[in-house]
Amino acid sequence: MALRRLARDSSSGETLVELLVAMSILGVAVVALVSGIGTSVLVSDVHRKEATAGAVVRSYGEAIAASVDASTSGYDATCAGASAYLSPAGFVAPSGFTARVTAISYWNGSAFVSTCSADAGVQKLSLLVTSSDNRAKESLSVFIRMPCRATDKACT
Repeated sequence: MALRRLARDSSSGETLVELLVAMSILGVAVVALVSGIGTSVLVSDVHRKEATAGAVVRSYGEAIAASVDASTSGYDATCAGASAYLSPAGFVAPSGFTARVTAISYWNGSAFVSTCSADAGVQKLSLLVTSSDNRAKESLSVFIRMPCRATDKACT
């Protein structure tokens, strides 16, 4: 009779400990998946902003070079500094980005120097574009030269 009673009382269900272990494993897996998705979204946003900043800094450099080439007043030989090239014609930074000239070096005949005693007609501009949240920064060095056309007084 004892054998028959054991067979009737035994149950084949899971214990509370087994359920807690299973839920813990599933919880860790879900947390790992959600954090992986969140990280990929963040990295995608940073990559998009870096790509945009790279395109903007190249456009900014090209706009400065085009402004210098297009007009006799585009090249500033008066040692005015970075403020002379802040807003070239035809360039507008997209929303969420700022573009600026961080430094100007002047060619003295043998090397680029940061102090301007006399401009020999070549300048090195250091450009920087940053996103408004500082997740992306791109820099570029642009060399510009004084244009020499038949109408320019400095070249005659």
